[in-house]
Amino acid sequence: MGVHLAPEKYTDLQSAARLVRPGSMVALGGGLSARLPMALVRQLIREGVGDLHVVGSAHSIDVDLLAAAGSISVCEESYVGYEQDHGLAPAFRRAAQEGSLEARESCCDTILTQLRAAEMGLTFLPVHGVKGTDIETLHPEYGRVTCPFTGNTFVAVPPMAPDVALIHAPVGDTEGNLALEQPYVLDEHFAMASKMVVATVDRIASTTEVAEAGIVIPFYRVAAVAEVPYGAHPSSCYPGYAYDREHIAAWVAAAKTRSGADEYLRSFVTEIDEDSYRDRVGYERLGRLARYSSSTAEWMGLFG
Repeated sequence: MGVHLAPEKYTDLQSAARLVRPGSMVALGGGLSARLPMALVRQLIREGVGDLHVVGSAHSIDVDLLAAAGSISVCEESYVGYEQDHGLAPAFRRAAQEGSLEARESCCDTILTQLRAAEMGLTFLPVHGVKGTDIETLHPEYGRVTCPFTGNTFVAVPPMAPDVALIHAPVGDTEGNLALEQPYVLDEHFAMASKMVVATVDRIASTTEVAEAGIVIPFYRVAAVAEVPYGAHPSSCYPGYAYDREHIAAWVAAAKTRSGADEYLRSFVTEIDEDSYRDRVGYERLGRLARYSSSTAEWMGLFG
């Protein structure tokens, strides 16, 4: 794990994304349709950063976009899809079936255990849940260990220390301190186990304000932070805004074909920057997502 003590971490999105090198193991913060580092994902695609080993808990459009762009060589997740709302991730599924990426199914608890091993400087930790499942066969790096107290056999998993963790937070300061809303998913463990954190925030604030909100990821883990309003869109970043169900539905429909996925990438990623992305999504739409909590009618209109 790396320590980053520069007094100023504030930079632009392009410079932040360029810290991610081709072939890196990249941990994606957030989970499912919440607090995904979407602005960074889009910028990685624009920069043409590929051959990525992506790890995460359970994710959706972030992994799906990277798969559609051909940016992933290995994906280590428990699930890639859209929960009950829109089904499995079509671009990821197509890439996995065609063999253009290697899908190494894992489970959230196993990944968490591997991160804890890295945090503690251990060469392995035992897990019980995946014993005897096909997940073991997907991971030749796993082993078996016998408990010296009970004689029980456990799966032994090695530490996971990603090259970089991509995190989006609602608020942070220029030193790199980040405040997150619960649930944290694996973000704080990614931050402590990875060599560096590259972060985006919806808003840069004073250190005092970030401390009052509750620093979850401290400055010394963060190599760069960029201010990108609505940087998690179309996922949510509470308490700021809800997830954009309509936009995600449009992507899922488009991504069912390779040509549809390519057209979406041209329209919303490769041919525009993040300022233009927000323009294209529409500030009226983004403002409505930010008003989700103003009334029952408002959030039911978004999710009903």
